[in-house]
Amino acid sequence: MWNLDLTGLKCPLPTLKARKALNGAPAGKQVRILADDPMAAIDLPHFVAGSKHRLIESGRDGETLWFVIEAGGPPAPIDCPFDAVS
Repeated sequence: MWNLDLTGLKCPLPTLKARKALNGAPAGKQVRILADDPMAAIDLPHFVAGSKHRLIESGRDGETLWFVIEAGGPPAPIDCPFDAVS
C-alpha cells in the first residue's frame, strides 16, 4: 500500500494530487490518503465516483481524514464527439 500525506494542503490540491498518484498507480494498488482540508471529505469520494478507482474505506482520526482507494488503472481515453478543427 502506498501512503500519500496531503495534510496542510487546501482544496483543490488534495484531489489533484490524489488523482495524479492514482492515475499513475498500477491497477489494484491501494493508496492510503491523509488530508486535513474538510473539503476533501466531499471532493475525494466525488472524484473516485467518476473514475475507474474504488473507495475501499474512509474515516477520521481527529482532524485528519483518511481514505483507502484502490487504483483502477489509467483513465480511459476521452472520445471527442466533434471533428478536430485545424
